[in-house]
Amino acid sequence: MALVYRPMMQLSGILLSLLGWVLSCLTTYLPQWKNLNLELNELEIWTMGLWQACVVQEEGGMQCKDFDSFLALPPELRISRILMFFSNGLGLLGLLLSGFGLDCLKIGERQQELKKRLLLFGGMLFWISGITAIVPVSWVAHSTVQEFWDESIPDIVPRWDFGEALFVGWLAGFCLILGGALLNCTICSTEVHPSSVHYAVVELQDQCQHLETETRPEN
Repeated sequence: MALVYRPMMQLSGILLSLLGWVLSCLTTYLPQWKNLNLELNELEIWTMGLWQACVVQEEGGMQCKDFDSFLALPPELRISRILMFFSNGLGLLGLLLSGFGLDCLKIGERQQELKKRLLLFGGMLFWISGITAIVPVSWVAHSTVQEFWDESIPDIVPRWDFGEALFVGWLAGFCLILGGALLNCTICSTEVHPSSVHYAVVELQDQCQHLETETRPEN
């Protein structure tokens, strides 16, 4: 049973981690971290990301402008840039290390201890990558909620709302954490070596031949 479930868990973990890494990279460059609907002009929707601010018109047009200075950004956006880059880099490193530690990969098949360490280290990197993806997204969401309910701001001033990129970032973080957890769980599972399976088959064949000779009628 372990011979079947272990590769399946490893494959599920690496696929979930790959999905989380792709979504994390997508979250980094999406301009929809914050959305702003103007009551005076409902045909336009303003969006803000880590790199640029955009205006989306009802006709389908979209115009974006990059931020002029990194230092001019709010603190949550500046730190979010750094953390998202950190998350993407750790996720990529985790994919490389975990890939070499998979049982289905024949490279280093005789070095099982090394493959276990690579798989463990890769799973831990996915954990850290998922956390560093959830933290900036949650921070921006928290600051958006505080600004939305700030009573010192007049009611006539438009308020920013959650953008689609925040939900993509949360999903990316949970996929990375879950994928890393599955990879780490496979290390604790019982491992069945191919040599033991081969010896078991040979022993079973010998027993069958012995039974055939005993039950064979004598001439």
